[in-house]
Amino acid sequence: MDLWTGSAPPLLASASRTRRLLLEGAGIAVDAVASGVDERAVEAEAASRRLDPAALAAGLAAEKALAVSRRHPDRLVIGADQVLDLDGAVLHKPADLAAAAAHLARLAGRTHALRSAVALARGGAVEESFVESARLRMRPLGPDAIAAYLDRIGEAALQGAGAYQVEGLGIHLFDAIEGDHSTILGLPLIPLLRALRGRGLVAF
Repeated sequence: MDLWTGSAPPLLASASRTRRLLLEGAGIAVDAVASGVDERAVEAEAASRRLDPAALAAGLAAEKALAVSRRHPDRLVIGADQVLDLDGAVLHKPADLAAAAAHLARLAGRTHALRSAVALARGGAVEESFVESARLRMRPLGPDAIAAYLDRIGEAALQGAGAYQVEGLGIHLFDAIEGDHSTILGLPLIPLLRALRGRGLVAF
């Protein structure tokens, strides 16, 4: 059931299948468009300005939304990004399984935060943005447990900054999780739907 009431579906400025499925599951059909934003360049600029991880996530979401909005000024664009914050340090997606193992070893036994940001843009300007956070405590993991996990999950470990997929086998890695599930998956649906509802763009 499509609950979208706008004249055209929103554009999701992301190639993320997970984000698209989250929206579709909430009854919002979207057209997905890759933003083409150089995320490392945005991160370098953020580092030069000493932005914290939440501000970095907000900046990335805004840049993605703006890049697509400039190409489609008549459409509402949803930009989103997520940053893994380990005591103020940002972890990026691992380049290979060795890097994934190093990420997991660094996170094991510690609590980290996921900062998930959304920006809504139209006509080449951001109309609204917000950042939601979740906190995850990973259980202590030795090298054998990490190797066993990566052997089972394989290349899927390279799809997220933490080298885990909490919606799948990655749930076994955690002692505690605090936060909304959609925020953990990178698209905080409750504030996003509230923003869309405030614009009269959803059915109820």
